Amino acid sequence: MSDEIEALLPHRAPFLFVDEILSADEKNIVAKHVFREREFFFAGHFPEYPVVPGVILIETMAQSGGAGLRKIGVLGGDSLFFLASVDKVKFRRQVRPGEEVRSEIENLRVSSRMIKQAGKAYVGGELAAEAEWLCLVGSK
Repeated sequence: MSDEIEALLPHRAPFLFVDEILSADEKNIVAKHVFREREFFFAGHFPEYPVVPGVILIETMAQSGGAGLRKIGVLGGDSLFFLASVDKVKFRRQVRPGEEVRSEIENLRVSSRMIKQAGKAYVGGELAAEAEWLCLVGSK
């Protein structure tokens, strides 16, 4: 993990799923994460055929969205954001160990109290997952 990502997110290993913010502005955020074979969940999901759990893909997109907002200065450094709802979730493709996920996030509504975003997670050119979510914003 880079120092920049750790400065942008309160999450830490083994629950940090953003490697780099590729671009960020008020409308869109693009980030990436490589799911390495040593990720904690692969040991049990599933040992014979490891795949990234769907909830981790949602978390990856939400972390990407929060990190991007913090990078452009929309969220203050002491802000925490907590998932409040997840809607319109679809899983389209399995994500396997060693694969890089590119999260493309759209900011639908952002205020000092809540964040509404939509995201798509891609492996290469293939759509792996998509969802919309709402985060409540608080402080430490």
